[in-house]
Amino acid sequence: MTLFSLKGKVAIITGGGSGIGKAISVKFAAQGAIVHILELNSDNAKETIAEIEKEKGKVFSHSCNVADAAQVSKVINEIAKQSSPDILVNNAGVAHVGNIENTSEGDLDRLYSINIKGVYNCIRTTIPHMKEHKKGVILNIASIASSVGLSDRFAYSMTKGAVLTMTYSVARDYIHDHIRCNCISPARVHTPFVDGFIAKNYPGREKEMFEKLSKSQPIGRMGLPEEIANLALYLCSDEAAFITGTDYPIDGGFIKLNT
Repeated sequence: MTLFSLKGKVAIITGGGSGIGKAISVKFAAQGAIVHILELNSDNAKETIAEIEKEKGKVFSHSCNVADAAQVSKVINEIAKQSSPDILVNNAGVAHVGNIENTSEGDLDRLYSINIKGVYNCIRTTIPHMKEHKKGVILNIASIASSVGLSDRFAYSMTKGAVLTMTYSVARDYIHDHIRCNCISPARVHTPFVDGFIAKNYPGREKEMFEKLSKSQPIGRMGLPEEIANLALYLCSDEAAFITGTDYPIDGGFIKLNT
């Protein structure tokens, strides 16, 4: 028996075209899952699809704005007509830098619509299918910002705090339907988003800022998307059948050692 096998399981992964979502999609497909990537622009998922198909994995891409309840309902229900989803990974999200004074109402609404409502839309549509089959795993990607105060991350922290508490509520409400719900809280992970953020905000100082941001984790570096994917694989596998309603920091010691 292969540990952490997802053979034949249907996995829906939002934001699966890049960064952490891409790593999770590739990892799950390698372990035998039938992966459905939800992306606002399906063109963003082409590289992920090519990588999975090169290794003979099964993957499908769906253009979907997770903030749009009607789109989410249509896409997930169409997937469920073929086979009920076994796994939902809520990874899609956006970041924002700023304290409450320089966070506009528009900024707040945008982060709410994607980071909170997007998770709500996907869970609300998927849960009935999981209930019908009396099984399912939901994994939300939260953040260390869910649990600790970070400077200039007001709106982002607000939304990720909501993801954390949604995780607890869903785990409690659907435990008797044999649906597990957990979340992962990464610290800074080296993704294309980080490189773009540094280039945009610190032109000419990219190397300096990369090293500074890396060292904010006590372990001395940023996490890798593949490391987040490894934890996601475990929590969505049958080997984690006794785990629900739990947040898993994966942070290079940030929460406990950075005080």
